[in-house]
Amino acid sequence: MVLPGIFKSKKSSEANLRKPSKSRETPSPSPSRRSVSKSPTKSVKEPDLSADTHPLNLPPDEREKRRSAMSAPSDPPTPMDVDQNGDASSAASTPPPAAPNSYPDTEEAADDGDFERTTSPIPPPHRFVPPTSPPPAPKPSVDPEACKALGNKYFNSKDYVRAIAEYTKALAVEPQSVTYLSNRAAAFMSANRFEEALADSKLAQELEPQNVKVLHRLSRIYVSLGRPSEAVDVLNQIAAFQAVTHSERAAAESMQKHVKQAEDGLQGAATGSMIVHALDQAERGLGVGVERPRKWQLMRGEAYLRTGNVNSLGDAQGVAMSLLRKNSKDPEALVLRGRALYAQGENDKALQHFRQALSCDPDFKDAVKYLRMVQKLERMKEEGNTAFKTGKYKRAVEVYGQALEVDPTNKGINSKLYQNRAMASIKLKDYKSAVSDCDRALSLDNSYTKARKTRARALGESGSWEEAVREFKAIYESNPNEPGIEKDIHYAELELKKSKRKDYYKLLGIEKDAGDNDIKKAYRKLAIVHHPDKNPGDEAAAGKFKEIGEAYECLSDPEKRARYDSGEDLIDPSEMFARGGAGAGGFPGGMGGMGINPEMLFNMMGQGGMGGGGGGFTFSTAGGSPFGGAPGGGSRGGRSRGGAGAFPGGFSFG
Repeated sequence: MVLPGIFKSKKSSEANLRKPSKSRETPSPSPSRRSVSKSPTKSVKEPDLSADTHPLNLPPDEREKRRSAMSAPSDPPTPMDVDQNGDASSAASTPPPAAPNSYPDTEEAADDGDFERTTSPIPPPHRFVPPTSPPPAPKPSVDPEACKALGNKYFNSKDYVRAIAEYTKALAVEPQSVTYLSNRAAAFMSANRFEEALADSKLAQELEPQNVKVLHRLSRIYVSLGRPSEAVDVLNQIAAFQAVTHSERAAAESMQKHVKQAEDGLQGAATGSMIVHALDQAERGLGVGVERPRKWQLMRGEAYLRTGNVNSLGDAQGVAMSLLRKNSKDPEALVLRGRALYAQGENDKALQHFRQALSCDPDFKDAVKYLRMVQKLERMKEEGNTAFKTGKYKRAVEVYGQALEVDPTNKGINSKLYQNRAMASIKLKDYKSAVSDCDRALSLDNSYTKARKTRARALGESGSWEEAVREFKAIYESNPNEPGIEKDIHYAELELKKSKRKDYYKLLGIEKDAGDNDIKKAYRKLAIVHHPDKNPGDEAAAGKFKEIGEAYECLSDPEKRARYDSGEDLIDPSEMFARGGAGAGGFPGGMGGMGINPEMLFNMMGQGGMGGGGGGFTFSTAGGSPFGGAPGGGSRGGRSRGGAGAFPGGFSFG
């Protein structure tokens, strides 16, 4: 017999499992016995264990019971059940009465064929619990201490590149480690990479401001970079909490002292060599490969300008060019080079540099100062030169003197101005002033050869031809290639010989450029005074009268005067041709030991006389005495020795 209950739907079976059966809900006659129900429902006292409670919110044992109840198959009806109830279908179809205080089974009213309308439990909302502590950091792949140990090993073996690499790895893991920063700074210092060492040391100082080891290293780095003032400041910072020894201060304070000496020297009157020496001492403390600080380079350039000689001016230009290669628009370097050019006399180029400096910095006072000064000096020098060329020698002397006041420190320009003024003084026959100006020019530039030659000439013109000859020969010995020096020596030697004979101009009391009328007037005046008729028995007066007559006879004759002025009357023909005629002889003293210039010989041979004499020379006197006879009462005119054909051009033997 087939029971109708077996055709119940799975949905009904599951519902029946959740409901207690009639027999199990019947109270037990014995209080000790309790009915064991497999239904998941609970009493009202435990509402959280109702059928709507989500399984995840159930206790573990209850959740296990429900899972077992859901998975166990429904018990099939037994014959005993059927016999006891009489009608199996009615018994199977009749729902059991609801237990008191139990939730109604809403699934009983559902259609037996509807399997999709089952009510599912609502899951609880997701609850976010913030973590109480940050997640643990991932373990680094590099051990910084191992890198530090390896870096120390490389450092001790002087492999500073690898040491730096290892310390850098350690700092990548712990960038705020003062130990690693300090170690890498030490390696940078040993590798002569002082700028990088400075960066690490400053960062370490920020992290630990009172770390003595870091501060001492920072001080040494400042010294190596040429920053002694900052090094001393760091040492003073250490001294605030720990004593600093003299040896620890020595390097920084020594460098600071020498730099201060150089600065004070530039502000005062110290020589350029003293300033350069102070800078040399300061630079001894610089690190290997460290370039001189820019300030020190400018100070050195200033010192070279103050020295003022040719070599130092070239050194000053070298300093300026070194700075300009790094920055072509450095106004201080442009002014430095402009000043060096100005000191060398290249004023046009100097003005260009000053203008370029002003284009870079229109407010740069030094550029404005030197631009105006050079422009003023250039105008005054040109004015003096123009006055000299036009024969206004007094005006030239005045203008050159004013120009010397424009820039007393420029030795090169001032030495030239002194020499120019000496030339003008010679024209004014102020030989003493000329010699003095030449001495001043040589004190500013002892290699100024032109000033030495002008001085020798001034000495000779003042009557000291012997000293002039010595000066010219000294110039020849120091500089044999000096243009015209041999000619100057020959001229001075000849003038020396001329100075030892009778000075006819001096006897007559006239200048060497006196005209014929001046010569006649002077002779007549002196002849009247010393004439034997007015001085009977006076041998001195007679001798004087004879000398002035001889002077007049020579100077009144243009040809004789020309030979006298040129010194041709002092030439001995036998000495002239003793060494092969007109050859130069190969020695600076002149020809035949007489010191005769070859040019003079050619003039004597008919190529044109000196001092206005031209052509050959005659041997007859001309003019005679203005009183009608030869001076001294003798007839000396008209006497001739030899003809014009005896030697080319003729030579006087009288």
